Parts: sequence; structure tokens; C-alpha cells
Amino acid sequence: MATLVRFDPFRELAGFQSDVSRLLNGMLEGNGRTTQAWVPALDVWETKDELVYAFDLPGVPEDKITVELEDDMLTVSAVRERTQEAETEGVARYERRFGTFTRTIGLPQGIGDADIQATYSDGVLELHVRKPEQRKPRRIQVGTSQPAIEGAATKE
Repeated sequence: MATLVRFDPFRELAGFQSDVSRLLNGMLEGNGRTTQAWVPALDVWETKDELVYAFDLPGVPEDKITVELEDDMLTVSAVRERTQEAETEGVARYERRFGTFTRTIGLPQGIGDADIQATYSDGVLELHVRKPEQRKPRRIQVGTSQPAIEGAATKE
């Protein structure tokens, strides 16, 4: 049975951006890739009432994660440090990335601090952003004029 999925151009664009970033980072780094920037995976999905952003941050202590909201932009930063320095002799390959990463995500207008909940469990940071209320259309009457004010003059 086929499943229909609503087309969301922003979800497709985010996936494309991630793929291109990883491709370009790999091409520019060379064979060793020791200086490649750390770019954790991000999943984004939408429910009826909220947008959810899930960052894979394995090995990052909670106190090394920063989430900031400014001008409808959500910025997530984290630091993952190398926990154990291996001796250079006998090391065949370093693939795990360490260092600092920062990612900024645009949010719908009208989001405040109270609209964002953050949880961190098992190396996954989830940000739940409540959707703002949709503005309801208002009907404006066309061609109506203000009624004249009637009154009578009195003498004093």
C-alpha cells in the first residue's frame, strides 16, 4: 500500500543543505580530514502544535550545550572535547570529530522564550517549539459610511 506524504519544500531544502555541506567539507579537507568541522546530524519534524528539532550530540555534557533565542533565530552551540589522547604510534585513523559547532535556525515570527522547551537525553538534544497562533482573517465592510450625528441646538 502506498503512503502519501505531504510535500514540504523546507524539509527538502534542509536535507539538501546538510548533504551539500558534508560534501563540500569532505572535498576541501583532503585525505586526512583532521580539520573537518564537527557538524552533528539534525532531524526536524512537525506535529499539530509544534516544531521539533533533534540534534545528535553524543559525548557532549549538558553543561557544554548552549541554546539562545534572538530576533526569531534559534542558535544551538556545543563543545565536544577529546576525552582521551591516543598515542600517535599505532593510530590508524581518526574519524570522530571534536571541537565547537554552532547552528542557527530561523523560527516563525512571534516565538518567545516560553514557547521553547529543551530536553537532553542519551546524547540527543530535542527542542520543542510551539507554533504561533495563526492570525485569523477579519472581514472589512466596503462602502459603508459613518452615520451622521443628529442633534438639536439649545439656547441657554
